[in-house]
Formats: sequence, structure tokens, C-alpha cells
Amino acid sequence: MNRRLSILGSLALVLPLLLMPSAARAFCGFYVARADTGLYNQASQVVLVRDGDRTVITMVSDVSGAPEEFAMVVPVPTFLERDQIHVTDKAIVDQLDAYSSPRLVEYHDSDPCARYEADRMLMESAAPAAPMSRKVPSAQALGVTIEASYTVGEYDILILSAKQSDGLVTWLKSEGYRLPKGAEPVVASYLKQGMRFFVAKVNLEEQAKLGYQTLRPLQMAFESRRFMLPIRLGTVNADGPQELFVYTLTRTGRVETTNYRTVKLPTGMDLPVFVKDDFGRFYKDMFAHQVEAENRRAVFVEYAWDMAWCDPCAADPLTPQQLSELGVFWLDSRAVGPAQNVFITRLHLSYDRDHFPEDLMFQETGNRENFQGRYVMRHPWTGNATCSAADDYRRELSDRRRRDALELARLTGWSVADIERRQGPGTKIPDPQPWWKRLWGG
Repeated sequence: MNRRLSILGSLALVLPLLLMPSAARAFCGFYVARADTGLYNQASQVVLVRDGDRTVITMVSDVSGAPEEFAMVVPVPTFLERDQIHVTDKAIVDQLDAYSSPRLVEYHDSDPCARYEADRMLMESAAPAAPMSRKVPSAQALGVTIEASYTVGEYDILILSAKQSDGLVTWLKSEGYRLPKGAEPVVASYLKQGMRFFVAKVNLEEQAKLGYQTLRPLQMAFESRRFMLPIRLGTVNADGPQELFVYTLTRTGRVETTNYRTVKLPTGMDLPVFVKDDFGRFYKDMFAHQVEAENRRAVFVEYAWDMAWCDPCAADPLTPQQLSELGVFWLDSRAVGPAQNVFITRLHLSYDRDHFPEDLMFQETGNRENFQGRYVMRHPWTGNATCSAADDYRRELSDRRRRDALELARLTGWSVADIERRQGPGTKIPDPQPWWKRLWGG
């Protein structure tokens, strides 16, 4: 079988384009929608746990075809023993994705006569991812060393080193792996750095024995001074930009890239109410628009938060047991209640070879300031206005609709005319009673 190969453009990055043929604090509002990685047909997800030189990486594979065609090759900085490799439950990563995803919340305007001032204060403070049959040279003859061979769960895993990139590429091809054109010089650059290659393919017998219908995420634990994600191999033969979501878990604070700009996703904006039914499209168009605004060279922070809580909660924070399963080794997995001293940073980038020619280099920071991609929609009050404050509210509502339309256009590049058409007619607020009727109760 000629296996489609996922030569990972990260230490823990499954690249679908190369993979297969084909407990909350009080919150004055309601979370109604989120923008998780399910909005993208193909999006790679990596969880990075980092403390000092210790790293645990969880790789999520987005396999859409026959598992026997699946294989991945991951550059790794050190030799890996059998017990440094693990498989885990994808549901944990799904929950981490949901917990950290940008979200939409909604408010309902209150009676302007009863709570006009309080509502105004609230509004002002709201803003805050078939073997070849011909005879070929042996691995040894090609300068390739199979340093170790393991079966971990449903995967057969090899740890390879090589003297020359052409020897490694030739050996992989002889074993039935289909490498993208142009991979050899990138492989050579990793070999010059002394890196090894982690190769995984599906063991169908083990998969049947274990009873799993989908491939579970693979994990690696190792020590290295380099805090990085080598993405270059994944761009060699990619058909257009690729989406990558990186969830980092540290005990110090926010994680940033050092060789690309790290910028915050725009957040805190009021949006027209109709966005509630089209939030996925809004998020994808908004993200794409911001990527272009940054000349396609930025890494975006979508969430940075203490894992012990959330506001609002798009999903429950992960428990100490779940975090330990992801590799957060400084926790007591027997602890009850919210996890303490775990900080999550969610990074999102859309990358290609031209705009991301280098691997991602990271650094931990002491910044523990909370940040989230959060958007607000406000339903107008539709009751009977019986006070002079209703006049101010009516004028403000008309202005607010216009501001919301312009803000949405700025974020996404959508046409203002189309946005205003989708907003529909403004809410009619009944005229207040004449002042003399209010005066004498007429």
C-alpha cells in the first residue's frame, strides 16, 4: 500500500492536507454560540504542556479515509522511550477546544424607565484548531537507523535517525510512504539540528482488538530546551493555507511566539442580533479578514485564561484528572474541584510556506491577564415607554444599530448595505404618554 504521509509541520501537528486522499463566575448575560474548530473542514490541533524544559505534546489526527493509509512523521528533538509515548481520549481535547473557543453572548435591554442608567453602565463596561515491489537498499545501507520500534495502542511507531536526508527519504518511499515533492531539503535541515523522526502508522489488528472506531490522539513527553513547533514540512506540498490551533498549558502564564507577531483577536464588539444565527460564518470571515490585515504573518491569541474558571463558560473547565491526562504533571490528579495553577493560551494561525518560512518558536511569559474572543449582541427593549428616558433610548437605539453594522463590516469586510438589509426594520418604540397624563395620572 502506498500510504499518504503526514510529515508533521510541527512536533505534534497532524496536517490533514497531507494526511489522507482526500464552574463559572456570575455573568450578566447568556452564552449562545461558540466558534470551535468544527467550523473548519480541515484544522490541525496540538496541545502543548510546558514547564521548564519539560514538554508534553498531544497530536490530534483528522483522518477522513481508510486508517491503513494513515501515517505521520514528526521531527522530535530527542530519543523517545516506549513509556514516553501515550494515547489519550479525543473527547478531552474537544472539551479544551470548546472551553477556549471564541463565543457569542447575548443581553436583553431592560426597561429604559426602570434601569436606563444601570444598562448604560453595563454597555460601557461589556468590552473587556501499496509498498513498492522493486528491490531497494536496506535502511542500514541508506544511512537510516531504526533506533526503536514500539506498538502503542493502535499505532506502530518507529524512532528513526539518519545521516543524510536523501537516504531517509528513499527509505520512507521504499516502505510505501508517499512524500510530498520538496520534502528532502526540509528533512535535511532537521537532521542538521540533530533531530530524530517519530513515525507512526495504524496497526489494524490492534485497532480491531481494542475496539476503537476512530484514531485516538498520540502523545509524547520529553525534555528539550527548545520550545518550538516545526511547521515547515507541513507546508511543502500543501494546497493553500492551513489552519492550526495550538492550546498551551503552563503554570506561569501566557505563551507567545518569538519569531512571528503574536496579536490578540479583536474582541468585545457589539454585533447585530442576526449574527446569532450565522456566528460560524461571522467568525471564519472575521478571522480571515484579520489574517489579511496582518499580511498573513501573525499568530492570534483567541483565549488566555486561568483554567480554574471561565466567564462566560462555553464549556466546563477541565478537571485536574483531565489535565493530568493531557500531561499537566505538576497537578495532583486526585484533587477535587477546579484545577489550580494551570494557564491556557489558545493560539490560531492560518499559515503557508511563503508567509511562515520558519518553525514556530515559543516563550512562556508571566502574563496572567485574562483574555477571550467574546462578542455581544443586545436585543432591544420592546415594551411600552412611559418616561422621558425612552426618548433617549429610542435615539440611542437607532445610532446603535448603525454602529453595530459598521463594526461588523469593519471586522469581516462584509458590505454595510447587506448588513443593514439583514438587520431589517428598526424596532418601533411606542411614543411616551403626554407629560400631563403622567403628571395627573390621566
